[in-house]
Amino acid sequence: MNVKVIGLEATDFKRLKDVNLDFSGTSLVLIGGKNGQGKTSNLDAIAWAVGGDRFKPTNATRAGAEKAYVKVTLDNGVIVERKGINGALKVTAPNGKAGGQALLNEFVNVFALNLPKFMVASDIEKAKMLLDCFPGLGAKLQAFNAEATRIYNERLGIGQIADRKAKYAEELPFDPQAPASLMTGAEMSEKMQAALSHNARNQALRQAVPKAEADIKALTYRVESVQKRIDDLKRQLAQATMEMKDIEKERDAASSALATAKATTDSLKDQDTTALKKELEDIDSLNARFRANESKKAAEDEAATLKSQYQDLTNALGEVRAQRIKLLSSVAMPMEGLTIGDEGQLVFRGQPWDCMSGSEQYRVGVAICAAVNPKCGFVLVDKLESMDADTLHEFAAWLQERDLRVIGTRVGTDGENSIIIEDGVVQGAASKYDDV
Repeated sequence: MNVKVIGLEATDFKRLKDVNLDFSGTSLVLIGGKNGQGKTSNLDAIAWAVGGDRFKPTNATRAGAEKAYVKVTLDNGVIVERKGINGALKVTAPNGKAGGQALLNEFVNVFALNLPKFMVASDIEKAKMLLDCFPGLGAKLQAFNAEATRIYNERLGIGQIADRKAKYAEELPFDPQAPASLMTGAEMSEKMQAALSHNARNQALRQAVPKAEADIKALTYRVESVQKRIDDLKRQLAQATMEMKDIEKERDAASSALATAKATTDSLKDQDTTALKKELEDIDSLNARFRANESKKAAEDEAATLKSQYQDLTNALGEVRAQRIKLLSSVAMPMEGLTIGDEGQLVFRGQPWDCMSGSEQYRVGVAICAAVNPKCGFVLVDKLESMDADTLHEFAAWLQERDLRVIGTRVGTDGENSIIIEDGVVQGAASKYDDV
């Protein structure tokens, strides 16, 4: 059970002449009035009484009065009094025994007494106040944030290099006609020598054809000569006949060789050395084109590798962020939708502090103040005139659901205010936000 302020008596304190207020039974107390009438003095009186000398005004006594007196009654039975010129503290416990500031500090939240300090704090300071409500959570989040930052920066660097490499590779030329590998003069010379040797063998076979033709012609002449000799020399007929048969056999063999040679030479094809000569002459140019293609391919491969590393880091960053979200989800925040953003800032329903409405800011501030010390069930809020009637009613219902009490001030004398202060005294009271 938390502790709430249920009553305030103040005499000659700041702008207050004499007030006796009862806050019990309502979740939202609105102290209204015109400017300079003493509205805020009520809050200052409560803050000084229960918060200690750090909340003591420079001039606690009303102008023209001798000394101030403040009495605050809490619903746990504790009564707090400040009186005298120096504002001496008197704390009376329910058992009648006297206490001191140490007793009050058990259930009094300093931030609840000075909500404006929270409201004007930086986003990081607000978030730290929330994290302090959960021991160890801040250190774990800081570790996750540091790891996420490290991965993000590494990924950013690799992504930038990958983009540059990809752009560089894209700008490099590519020659589809370039050789598939580097060429050397020795390789080209070897190819040329092989081609020339092949052609030489073909030429030798071609030259054998005229020789065979000449041989046949000569043998035919000899046949004719022998025939004449047969006619003239009958007696050498047998010998001449045998000689003629031998010559005819040789002629038949030569004819067969001629036919074979002709058939072979008809199928022979010389290799074209023109391209080889051209390649040999252009070897440096071809190699330059090959190297250009290799440079482009290497740049593309490096860019692809860097993109793969970038994606791996993106996945790692997502995992760290998921663990961070899981950690925050495991904590019962003071309000649904309240969390800590990636940059360590306070976020409510996806919006940072400066994008929240005024009523949302007050709700978040009150919720965090209550979470800092759950024993403290009240919060002092100055200047609530920014809330319209509907918002005030919603705010009161929200406070009632959480068993909290806000004692606030609001410029104006309309019917939305619970108490009207004029010239340091109470001029009217209502029970507009009584708890159901």
